[in-house]
Amino acid sequence: MGLLLSRIYSLTYCTFGFPVGLDGAGKTTILYKLKLGEVVTSIPTIGFNVETVEYKNLALTVWDVGGQGQLRGLWRHYYQNANAVIFVVDSSDTSRLVEARNEIYTALTSDELRNVPVLVWANKQDMPQAASADAVLRALRLPDAGRRDYHCEPCVAITHTGLIEGLEWLAQHIKL
Repeated sequence: MGLLLSRIYSLTYCTFGFPVGLDGAGKTTILYKLKLGEVVTSIPTIGFNVETVEYKNLALTVWDVGGQGQLRGLWRHYYQNANAVIFVVDSSDTSRLVEARNEIYTALTSDELRNVPVLVWANKQDMPQAASADAVLRALRLPDAGRRDYHCEPCVAITHTGLIEGLEWLAQHIKL
């Protein structure tokens, strides 16, 4: 019992209402790679998946919300109590970076997300046509999105590359 209580009290709980990103970016793949350590077969998320991912002293309640155009209007319902935003970008599909920028700007102008840190996972870095994390960051223009901490981490969700580095950055920047 004492061990159980010490484990509970050693965690700092954090809720964040994301990852968000356009459809096909890899949000669900990242969530389940972090949660289960494996790639699961997924179909486009209609609605949401919710899981708790533990990393160091954080227990992150992650709301994986669908990224199709007709579902993006629902993202705002998950902003309340968010301590961070994770935005997943398919860096191999550079034709959609402007669309991605427009969506993240819409989210970040919300009062509920005014001061939260933003982690961008530039996913699919293993693809030959993938834009670098720096190019993704420039395309998203996050420095223009208000005063906040932000970071763009290159990653390959299916191999776990860059995922821990992104969580490490979040652990250092989430304000509870």
